Amino acid sequence: MSSRMLPEEFADLERFAEQWSLATERQRYTARLASSMPELQELYDAAVPRMADALAYLDQFELDDLPEDARNLMRLFFSVVNASFPVEAWKQPRVPDSGAAYLDLVDEPVI
Repeated sequence: MSSRMLPEEFADLERFAEQWSLATERQRYTARLASSMPELQELYDAAVPRMADALAYLDQFELDDLPEDARNLMRLFFSVVNASFPVEAWKQPRVPDSGAAYLDLVDEPVI
């Protein structure tokens, strides 16, 4: 049995899957805060060039019928989006000048 989490076409991103293919926004945000900028940059640099490929791959499925490896791919790219602001703008995992403020989702999409 394979321990692969992502579709074979995205084997180059497999090293990120366990840490970043997370089911909830809270988990993704927590992972971002626990990561260093080099870790976020590594994820970003590896995944952003594959984003169009990932979207094309995921578009072949209905959202309710995603195979588990495709669902993990989608969740990985949710984490990439979460990491993009720190990488592109803030240069730190936390939102600048936010102090102890925290936004918590009350409800999120079921996927």
